[in-house]
Amino acid sequence: MINKPLVFAATSDLAGKVRGKAFPLSDLESRLQKGVGWCPTNVMISCFDTIGDTPFGALGDLLLIPDPNTNVELDFKDGGPVERLMLGDITDLDGAPWDLCTRSILKAALARLKAASGVTLLSAFEHEFQFKTGNDMPGEAYTLAGFSDRRVFGETLIAALETSGLKPDTFMTEFGPKQYEVTIAPSQGVTSADNATILREVTCMTAKRLGENVTFTPIRDPDSVGNGVHIHMSFLNETGTPATYDENGAAGMSAVTGSFIAGVLKYLDSIIAITAPSDISYLRLTPHRWSAAFNNLGLQDREASVRICPVTSSDPTSIARQYNFEYRAADATASPHLALAAILHAGAQGIEDALPAPAVTEEDLTALPSDALEKRGFVRLPETLEQALLRFENNKTVRGWFPDQFADVYIAHKRGELAYLQDKDPSARCAAYEDVY
Repeated sequence: MINKPLVFAATSDLAGKVRGKAFPLSDLESRLQKGVGWCPTNVMISCFDTIGDTPFGALGDLLLIPDPNTNVELDFKDGGPVERLMLGDITDLDGAPWDLCTRSILKAALARLKAASGVTLLSAFEHEFQFKTGNDMPGEAYTLAGFSDRRVFGETLIAALETSGLKPDTFMTEFGPKQYEVTIAPSQGVTSADNATILREVTCMTAKRLGENVTFTPIRDPDSVGNGVHIHMSFLNETGTPATYDENGAAGMSAVTGSFIAGVLKYLDSIIAITAPSDISYLRLTPHRWSAAFNNLGLQDREASVRICPVTSSDPTSIARQYNFEYRAADATASPHLALAAILHAGAQGIEDALPAPAVTEEDLTALPSDALEKRGFVRLPETLEQALLRFENNKTVRGWFPDQFADVYIAHKRGELAYLQDKDPSARCAAYEDVY
């Protein structure tokens, strides 16, 4: 059959969906310069393919310009088509970054962190997902049998990720029904979010090539476990040396780390509308689900919103290289670029304001009375997406981190998503998200 290879130029949008246009591979050189046409109102397309109240209407034109550094050319060698994908930036017709381009928003946040502290971000996204196909295997959490049941998938996925330019780390059976986790090595700057986007798409591609179907939805069943995205972060000095650890700092935090985490915790109840942006995200973000319910920093505590991760050495130099912390109040309904940008802006604000390092909690915060929580600066995170949107909407500081029209457009987008769900019960809402993520 005749064939002309196509490349899909893509953006990770406000719904965390990867949308774009394809063009002939033979036109690549010219498309790297002029991109493909894009429409402003596309930003209002929800994850359910509805369009919220758009301020753009039918007006305007933009460009989606692919970045060759994100090139994926993936041949599964199964007789099927070669997958070709490039992520890119949305610009106006003069090439200036568009205010609602998630990748450009992240680049601005990275620049702010660099200006505030002189450090560069090193980060990685850790993903959980579940199979929608195959038989349940009760009693197989973390087991060899559970792994072996998906060995072919796991080995194909690891090869596909490596072929796509990522550095695979681990693949494992998780706790939930047909739940697995895949991790990749950290990378600097915007590449980390690019890689997270590519990982999700390649995981879904791999499943389909093997006759399977997977979902990254935050939670499939209101009474079961959820699927989180944990964002691991550390910092490098201009010389490339670690800047996250200080053996004399509280819990090993350097001054920049302490202020950064303090900023994240201070603004967490507002940025969570961006990092956990679905209606059902808040079914997962409840106490005793190993997710996050308060704005606290934990040490070896998987219920903390931010956790200092363990190291496997007693040598200070090795500890400094390993030392990192993870943001746990996120899931795969968020664009990786947008989620990371929100976290970085909050952390940069903490650095700019010279916030002191937060205390580390080592207790169940749900056991504390409200006055004790308030005295220690802890707040219960929003329990619904609408509550989260209201905190974001009313926080002038957080709104000010983004381009002028971003907050209003983002809130309208998410409220359009909620309108689609208004007559559905929790189980039906879970099913709706499972179908699209």
